[in-house]
Amino acid sequence: MSEIPIAPVASALSIDAPPAATGIIKTIERAFEPAREVLVPILSNPTVLAVWAIIVLLSLGVLWWDLRENNEVIGSMMKFVWTLTVAYSGPLGLAVYWYTGRTQIDYDSLWKRGFRSTSHCYSGCGAGEIVGITLAQGLLGWGLVAVAGVTFALAYLFGFALTIGPLMQDGVGFKEAVTDALWSETPSITLMEIAAIGTDLLLASEALITDVLFWLALAFSLSIGFLVAWPVNVGLVNFGVKEGMSDPSQMD
Repeated sequence: MSEIPIAPVASALSIDAPPAATGIIKTIERAFEPAREVLVPILSNPTVLAVWAIIVLLSLGVLWWDLRENNEVIGSMMKFVWTLTVAYSGPLGLAVYWYTGRTQIDYDSLWKRGFRSTSHCYSGCGAGEIVGITLAQGLLGWGLVAVAGVTFALAYLFGFALTIGPLMQDGVGFKEAVTDALWSETPSITLMEIAAIGTDLLLASEALITDVLFWLALAFSLSIGFLVAWPVNVGLVNFGVKEGMSDPSQMD
């Protein structure tokens, strides 16, 4: 396989950002250059993409089998959340579901509530990130700042929608639901998307939608965002900013 060029992020940024921002990006690039040199060739390999796709499909198969056979009592919203979580992160998402989201868990805990809360946020924000990156970078070929801005906006929109919708279904007014979502979700969404979008653009800022790197970097960045957001959600649940998702073992 031919050597994969690693395009500098700063060159993509220089057209549509002030010099100060370009300097910050160059500093970040230098700090993460060793990781990029390792990851970019791996994430550019078609075999890795094929294997990852198979792993994700198998993980989804296990999830759907368990939901149907052992966890029918889980609500449709959380089934949707777990499906998207596993679709984004494969075995990582499945492990989070298995140890924190099934009715068969032996006990609940703060860290498990944090994982369930993160998964709920992740399902919406991940969809927004995928749409944003695919549209702004993959299809329209916009500059790095525009891609980041559009992707952040869509991640917030999708993430808030997945919080506001269920609240309004429970009878909460629109204004109160929006206020609650802004207060409870903004910290975790912000850090999740800084980590996820930043990782994706550091690895694949100039990748085309037809490149393997475009899709594998997107998948990798989603999981990075999830892991960064988890301790944030644990803290929010611990301090009562978020209620956290209910104990699934109480549904059985």
